[in-house]
Amino acid sequence: MWVKYNPNWLVTLLEEQLPEKPEIIEAAGQCTRGVWEKKDYIYFVNTKNPDLPGSEWQFKENLILEDADRGMFVLDILKDGRIGGIQFISPGD
Repeated sequence: MWVKYNPNWLVTLLEEQLPEKPEIIEAAGQCTRGVWEKKDYIYFVNTKNPDLPGSEWQFKENLILEDADRGMFVLDILKDGRIGGIQFISPGD
């Protein structure tokens, strides 16, 4: 089930840590709804048939970041520049 998501924390963190990647910062701002998988992963695009022709999910790369509040997490970046999801790896302090 899709739920509203506020990406402001992610945009701010990316502006601080990756100012040289404005395309990723802009993509983060578009992550306004998602589907939680358990409590440690949220998807921002449909994951049906990943990496197959016609699927929204076409994986390109991961970015590993760390936030004082949320701990370490991984951004899944898709080939079209969108952020496919976030996996939260470790809790923050």
